[in-house]
Amino acid sequence: MSSSHWAITKNYSYLSNCLFAKSFVTEAIDLSRDGVHLWAANLRVAATSVEGFFHTLAEVERQRASRFRFEQDRNDFVVARGILRSLLGTYLDLEPAQVQFTYGDRGKPELANHQSGTQFNVSHSNGMALYAIGRDRMVGVDLEYRRPLSDLPSLAKRFFSNQEYAVLTSLDAVHQSEAFFQLWTCKEAYLKATGQGLTRLDQAELNLDPSSPFKILGLQAGVSPSWSLIQLQPFPGFIAALSVQGCGFQLSCYQVGEKGAIAQ
Repeated sequence: MSSSHWAITKNYSYLSNCLFAKSFVTEAIDLSRDGVHLWAANLRVAATSVEGFFHTLAEVERQRASRFRFEQDRNDFVVARGILRSLLGTYLDLEPAQVQFTYGDRGKPELANHQSGTQFNVSHSNGMALYAIGRDRMVGVDLEYRRPLSDLPSLAKRFFSNQEYAVLTSLDAVHQSEAFFQLWTCKEAYLKATGQGLTRLDQAELNLDPSSPFKILGLQAGVSPSWSLIQLQPFPGFIAALSVQGCGFQLSCYQVGEKGAIAQ
């Protein structure tokens, strides 16, 4: 397949960063069953905010934070989790520290007791983050900072299907890098939604036929075959994808306040 046939943005909806409206949430958020909310956030906040978020974390999260080798990585984790707790708290009408998680076999966090049917997923990269939140439907999101990859062919060989690898390696260097991040985010968003994990990236094959609607090939046993996928460019230099179980939902996009504070 030549580069002229590579048209992934024609197969999927595409959102730009202009759709993320600033929002400072001060009370519980109403999320309908046909709604999906996507929040964008900058994790590079003041030291006092980092400390404040740290105090909202559970002990297991604090222990995980302490294992990061570099301070910036530790701070990004703390703020990402703190904002997640603040967000979920506004949906559930709870204090951030009161939000409780359970973890699946592959480490996917879920709300304890499946409160209000709320589903969520988080991804952060290079100081920025996206949060997907829905009700009674699985959601997954992946965010990646575009960067040069010297080992791109070997990564594609390891994690992509044979067909995807063939398509990717047929492109020139510029289109190859773009296609790699598009494929990676789409596949990972789906796998994060289903809780399958990155070990099955090569089995979550994308239908690359421009004449056909979006379709994930494989990994469909036991889950609904109906999935929606949206590509995003939420921040300059980043690419992302949102995977949502089912269709016919209303997507709303918001931006967390500059200091990471979403609840007073």
